[in-house]
Amino acid sequence: MSRQNFSVARVETRTRESIGKYERHNERKNEHYGNMNVDLSRTPMNVHFKSCGALTYNETLDRLVSDGKVTLRGLKKDAKIFDEMILDVNTDYFETHGGYEYARRFYAEAYRFAVKVYGEDNILSAVMHADEVNLALSEQYGEPVYHYHMHIVALPVVEKQVLWTKRCKNPELVGTVKEVVQQVSHSKKWKSPQAVDEQGNPLYDERGKAVLVPTYSILQDEFFEHMQNAGFNDFVRGERGSTAENKTSLQYQIDKDKERLAQIQEKIASADEELSTILPVRASAEIIDAMGKKTLTGKVQMSAEDYGYLSNLAKECLVNRRTVQILESNNRFLSDKVKSLKAELAELKEKCRPYLEALKAAPQKVKNLIDGILKSLRKTAPEQDKGIFHKPPEKEMKSSPWDLTVPARKSKPKKKENFER
Repeated sequence: MSRQNFSVARVETRTRESIGKYERHNERKNEHYGNMNVDLSRTPMNVHFKSCGALTYNETLDRLVSDGKVTLRGLKKDAKIFDEMILDVNTDYFETHGGYEYARRFYAEAYRFAVKVYGEDNILSAVMHADEVNLALSEQYGEPVYHYHMHIVALPVVEKQVLWTKRCKNPELVGTVKEVVQQVSHSKKWKSPQAVDEQGNPLYDERGKAVLVPTYSILQDEFFEHMQNAGFNDFVRGERGSTAENKTSLQYQIDKDKERLAQIQEKIASADEELSTILPVRASAEIIDAMGKKTLTGKVQMSAEDYGYLSNLAKECLVNRRTVQILESNNRFLSDKVKSLKAELAELKEKCRPYLEALKAAPQKVKNLIDGILKSLRKTAPEQDKGIFHKPPEKEMKSSPWDLTVPARKSKPKKKENFER
């Protein structure tokens, strides 16, 4: 059963201090991505429409400031300097229209929209991600399905007139324009306009305050209209305040994390049991100390039987010591993984808390709402042919990129020794 495709355009703000971790994600500078479902074998397929090259985002900002192209005048140290715009349409849209190549064309046009919003000189980075796996759809279709979307990091710049003050020696210049600068200001860039009625009259609420139109809502409208005018259709503007897609993804992620957590805890229990069953030492210290006789030269003489016995014990000790080291290392790795998954699970539960509370408080209403939506979709939406879904050009993956199974370590078979004296 197909679902309605919808577009998303949103903006997140970043400070100079916080931008680093988002840069590492956007530019794929991390070696590992934990539970973010990134398939690093496809990372070369990501498309950069704008890049900082060898510089970081902060270094590029410093260069723009030193060149006089933008100014941070009057901003606090922890001010919101960077905008990260995420442009997106749900995964099914690209799969049904040709996959990767269609996504490249779509986001090339989406980048032109971003240039209209910020100006190309103020965009530091624009990259289409093609390496993030949609786990829910991959499991549904039995093959890797990738979620195409674009991250744009830009400076929210507005033109600002700097006036001559009273301290100017020439009184005639006071109040006139001294210079025009490109000021970085998120609040001014995204200042909400006042809403108007059908006749164009400004609207006020019951307390007499102006009714404002959320600027991000306007951004959603403009992105949708731009892409429609460019010939990209078959999707609608994202519903205001809708979180249906996020809810589905988060709930799926929670369920999978619970499964992984149970598997890892089982591995830890197995490792602990194996540690406790390592072969015990077969001779006490007293027996070993009593072996052999000292000669006049200080050397120890012993029978061939005692020597063979001690030699076998030494070999067995080395094998057991190595086994303990391997098991302890595996135990530490699995324990750390459990802590990481517990933290991620707690975060995902917090994100899903409103939806779960609503389901708990009014389960019948939620069920009726979902049944109504599904019934409506069944009447209007035809079944989609799974055969039209895009298959990635690379070789078939030998194993799932999100599989956390730890390979079992094979130990060499031990030669049986007869330790009977």
